[in-house]
Amino acid sequence: MNSSFSRSISLSLLAILSAALPAFAAGPVNLERWRSYTGVTWASPATGESPAPFPESVNAPIAGLHFDRDGRAFVSTPRLISAGSPATLSMLDTREDGGPARLQAFPSADGNAVTGPPAEQLRNVLGFHVDRLHGWVWALDMGFVAGEGDAPEGAQKLIVYEIASGRVIKRIALDGVADRKGSFLNDVVVDEQRKMAYISDSGLRSAPNNQAGIIVVEFDSATVRRVLHQHASVMPEPKVKVRSHGAEVWPGNPLKLGINGIALSPNGDTLYWTVTTGTHAYSLKTSLLRDGGRSDKELGSAVKNLGNVGGNTDGIVTDSQGRLYITDVTRNGIVRYEPTSHAMRLMAADDGVWWPDTPAIAPDGYLVFTASRLNEHFAGSVKPGAERYELWRLKAGVLGKQRAGAR
Repeated sequence: MNSSFSRSISLSLLAILSAALPAFAAGPVNLERWRSYTGVTWASPATGESPAPFPESVNAPIAGLHFDRDGRAFVSTPRLISAGSPATLSMLDTREDGGPARLQAFPSADGNAVTGPPAEQLRNVLGFHVDRLHGWVWALDMGFVAGEGDAPEGAQKLIVYEIASGRVIKRIALDGVADRKGSFLNDVVVDEQRKMAYISDSGLRSAPNNQAGIIVVEFDSATVRRVLHQHASVMPEPKVKVRSHGAEVWPGNPLKLGINGIALSPNGDTLYWTVTTGTHAYSLKTSLLRDGGRSDKELGSAVKNLGNVGGNTDGIVTDSQGRLYITDVTRNGIVRYEPTSHAMRLMAADDGVWWPDTPAIAPDGYLVFTASRLNEHFAGSVKPGAERYELWRLKAGVLGKQRAGAR
């Protein structure tokens, strides 16, 4: 399909959705392709030399993204397509643009070794959280890597590292609350004040009967609990198809991804989440989740449906004012939800964005998100050398003039 035809389809889809859903009042603004990389590299060339790209860059798309308090970027390259990449969690040098993304394994190459003890090494990280209060990274390990049916015993875990030294602060096992064959530990958000973590288990590997749910982790006691298991709010919505740039994702083998993006209000009192094979956002008071005596029935009855986002979604994040930002993979942009007015709006979109994934708020106030055509990489339709891993950004909280279809 040529680029002009693809652009026409995506703009037509945006117009149709905007007309059908006037409450979302499309107003794409100030969206900038900030960084664009041709693959990745962990090489460390001599000063002034260009690094050689990792030979299997096409199998290591950049997915997760977070910034520490000094503005350093951390990214994940999940081992879902191949187990061969040197690391699954790394620091990204955002000073460089073009060429392969320059990565440094975190906490080290040895700490990311697939051949090491499964309970100790990082094997397959998609979601993680950078804790600016404590100077920590909470790394969520899915446990399994490409080619494995079951996650090895002890491999599903949450590891907390000190950023400055790379030393392990704590390892928290998740085998007791996650299925080694059916779980898909997707993302994690942390209440830094209370040291509570909330994990989304999409249950993708057990689709269509997804073993989906939310995992609640107490850091101090290392207690873990699974809640809302297969509740309607965490499961793929019936009859919903995932679409990107006007086309169904994986036709004939439709994507059935449950709860994905997960975020907290600034005070940690409200948990938000979205479902990729769905179009709605949800919330729940964390006081209920922190109460270990609450039943799933009680929790389920307290879940709030925040309304229709307008498209399929991936990652979510809140800013310091409590506004929720949602990546919209159908309309190639960012939706903003205002908790005070309950308004949902497509605030930024661009037909050059392909599968917006993880959004993060940088210390300078920019909302930055990754876009790496993940759906096409997982379908095996991106040829080696053709991969493009991009970071897009806009100023969080700002709404300006419409830029629909801008490049």
